[in-house]
Amino acid sequence: MTAPKQRVVIDTDPGVDDALAILLALRSPELEVVAITTVCGNVPVEQATQNLFRVLGLLKPPAGLLIGQGAAKPLRQPLQTATQVHGADGLGELDSFRNQDGSPRYPRPKPPRTLPTAQEVWGECLRRYPGELTLITLGPLTNLAIALETDPAPLRQLRSVISMGGAISVTGNVTPAAEFNIYVDPHAAQRVFQSGLPITLVPLDVTTKVALNRNEIQTLATGGSGPVPRFVADATGQVLSYTERVEGAPLFHLHDPLAVAVAIDPSLVQTVPFHVEVETEDQASMGKTRADRGSLGRAQKASSNIQAALKVDAARALKLFTERLSRK
Repeated sequence: MTAPKQRVVIDTDPGVDDALAILLALRSPELEVVAITTVCGNVPVEQATQNLFRVLGLLKPPAGLLIGQGAAKPLRQPLQTATQVHGADGLGELDSFRNQDGSPRYPRPKPPRTLPTAQEVWGECLRRYPGELTLITLGPLTNLAIALETDPAPLRQLRSVISMGGAISVTGNVTPAAEFNIYVDPHAAQRVFQSGLPITLVPLDVTTKVALNRNEIQTLATGGSGPVPRFVADATGQVLSYTERVEGAPLFHLHDPLAVAVAIDPSLVQTVPFHVEVETEDQASMGKTRADRGSLGRAQKASSNIQAALKVDAARALKLFTERLSRK
């Protein structure tokens, strides 16, 4: 007997790894993606929405997929993007790729002039599927923090929240203290973490262990067929050049795809309950996820607000990703 699909909503700031995470979700029969919403982060939110429609143009999206555009700025501080990593467009400078006849390989999409807000889309989904939805957050938590501030009651119907972000026992990737998604809007993350929602955090502790090098990405691209494998190779080039220049090795870490993979197969990771607070005052450690890692007595377990993934079966996660994105 086939297990029922898990209904998911994705909140994202595409971003190359966001784009690959979206493709993984849409190519996974275990998931039914009912909505995708955008948020500022890797790129401004208008660009994030453009990028989402560009990604959806690579394959046939689900009928009735709801799309919303969310926050254009963090709650209390200026937006800091990651275009130095992902390219000016956030997707590896896709306009530079051409077909043999000179036409654009990735034509620019024409999104609707107006879109509902992220919160409006989530509200509609929660009305349709109360108690059934998993929210997967791949960017800063601004949209979720706003929803908690304006109308928190419907969010109590979420089955779970899977959030890529944070660094529990490893250094950050934007500062020594902080991971990018949390750093961009630490105030939003603090509000979300204290909300009582059932949150599984997929932090750098596990995402940095799941990576592809340039040769592995090329093998994925040449071994597959259709536009998706080729997109994987084209979109990741900028990030590979950045990591080779800055970190000394051309590696593409599957940060956001791992969060989607956890929704597909929770056994890929082992989680530990923590009480997590986010630093929002000290500039030097802004965005740091401070986890209470003391002995987990009964009282401390009761106060834990996060299930944080600290171990990952990297080989199985990579196999899942490469098999699903290389097929036609």
